[in-house]
Amino acid sequence: MSQENQPQLQRNLKTRHLTMIALGGSIGTGLFLASGGAIAQAGPGGALLAYAAVGIMVYFLMTSLGELATYMPESGSFSTYATRFVDPALGFALGWNFWFNWAITIASELVAATLIIKYWYPDSNSFIWSVLFLGIIFFLNYLSVKGYGESEYWFALIKITTVIIFLVIGVMMIFGILGGSEHTDFIGFDNFTIGDAPFHSGFFALLGVFMAAGYSFQGTELIGVAAGESDNPRESVPKAIRQIFWRILLFYIFAIFVIAMLIPYTDPNLLKGDVTDISVSPFTLVFEKAGIAFAASVMNAVILSSVLSAGNSGMYASTRILWVLAKEGKAPRFLAKLSKRGVPINALILTSAIGMLAFLASFFGDGVVYFWLLNASGMCGFIAWLGIAISHYRFRKAYVKQGHKIEELPYRARWFPFGPIFAFVLCLIVVLGQWLPELNAEAPQLANFLMPYLGVPIFLAVWLGYKIKHRTKVIPLDECKFD
Repeated sequence: MSQENQPQLQRNLKTRHLTMIALGGSIGTGLFLASGGAIAQAGPGGALLAYAAVGIMVYFLMTSLGELATYMPESGSFSTYATRFVDPALGFALGWNFWFNWAITIASELVAATLIIKYWYPDSNSFIWSVLFLGIIFFLNYLSVKGYGESEYWFALIKITTVIIFLVIGVMMIFGILGGSEHTDFIGFDNFTIGDAPFHSGFFALLGVFMAAGYSFQGTELIGVAAGESDNPRESVPKAIRQIFWRILLFYIFAIFVIAMLIPYTDPNLLKGDVTDISVSPFTLVFEKAGIAFAASVMNAVILSSVLSAGNSGMYASTRILWVLAKEGKAPRFLAKLSKRGVPINALILTSAIGMLAFLASFFGDGVVYFWLLNASGMCGFIAWLGIAISHYRFRKAYVKQGHKIEELPYRARWFPFGPIFAFVLCLIVVLGQWLPELNAEAPQLANFLMPYLGVPIFLAVWLGYKIKHRTKVIPLDECKFD
């Protein structure tokens, strides 16, 4: 078959798809469930400060990725950028790191989805639900890239609509316009001043929330992968990136502010927010205070859509990265096969199989294998973010050194070089500081110090193994390729 007749990735993602992928990428259980625990742990001021700091870091990371993805829209994204502008060994390691992260994330979302379903059907079979959800995610990705784009558009729309309704109702309750008898007057900042609020439990509590906030924002980098199949990346990517700042401000900072205004950090329900009990989601608690019937069921459905959205996005991104690795000779060649619709079919099947195997591991040995896999993947998102910051810094330096003008870039990240340097340093603090909250525990355990770092030796082994085998070196700035 000639090169012209071979299937290619289809650039069928429209601007509206990328915008909604960017808007909805990080809205999930981190906001709907974990935000309550953040307020309880560090107080309203601590939660707001931690999420604001991480939000600024993510904003700079996404502007860096936006500059790269607009100039060079590649499905390999930061794996390809690191290969071209830093070191092929780093690109190889980042690619496999990203694939592993999302393959295991698919399994964790299957676990979460079955727990959520048990709210309605407590005696149902978890395995049947997991197979059904995996089948839905597989089918949406098997259809075409447009199938993924459309499904994510509607998943994101559900989440965004829920948050906007929540904010409107919350503000009305704060001013005494809506709510039960206890909410007929202006609330004011009473909940920000009770106890030792707004900052509760000191530095280590704040640091713990800072770490958790980092996990909540993971997924925003998916726009870099999706840019490779955008029909007009030079228009749609910058537009989506510009939305990120307002999304962070509105959906996280404002939502946490509203929760903190209405629910005191001393409320014991805030500490219980996890996928096993939707009734204590801070969103559910606020809706119930507003007198909305079936609030828990509504939030259960919304959170289920968020979980399926995360699994859907994970399946899409991991198959594209795996396809690029195979295409570049960094993974088995059979994974580079595309279907007639331009879908990396073998990469999709393998990723689905790995996700299902990891899910099955949660049933054996009290989930020990699955627990280790999940912890090993936990650091992978932060490693990818570090890779984005390094790649963008090197890209811009090489671009100028080779005589190109900054004005020629279709999208320019503001605050360079402060942006990528700030993001790199703050992200590195998150990575290195994972063990610090354990110091504040009543009985610190060595396993809890080491557990967050399970993914680091795996990444280093892959990176150094490739580097030693192929004797790669850091690419001089004047040798970086911009074709």
